[in-house]
Amino acid sequence: MFGIIALILSVILTVVAYRGARDFTARRLRYTRVAERPGMSGILAGIAAGVLSAPVLGILPLVGVGTAMLVGAGVGTGVVVGARAPLPDATY
Repeated sequence: MFGIIALILSVILTVVAYRGARDFTARRLRYTRVAERPGMSGILAGIAAGVLSAPVLGILPLVGVGTAMLVGAGVGTGVVVGARAPLPDATY
């Protein structure tokens, strides 16, 4: 039972990290160097997110360092997808 709850929490955290990174990159970092090299930026952002979230998620019950690695992967892919997203329509 606890394994299923841990899996659901890990998936939810990964999806939230992915969507947050994708939306932030598409909205705020569109005209920065992230858009020039999205692959390297995604790798660096994913590693940073995984390393920074590992101590926090490592001490929580039901989730652990594996979840931190998934969060890092979610952030990394979110940055890459957000940087490659088409420009939003300008509405004034």
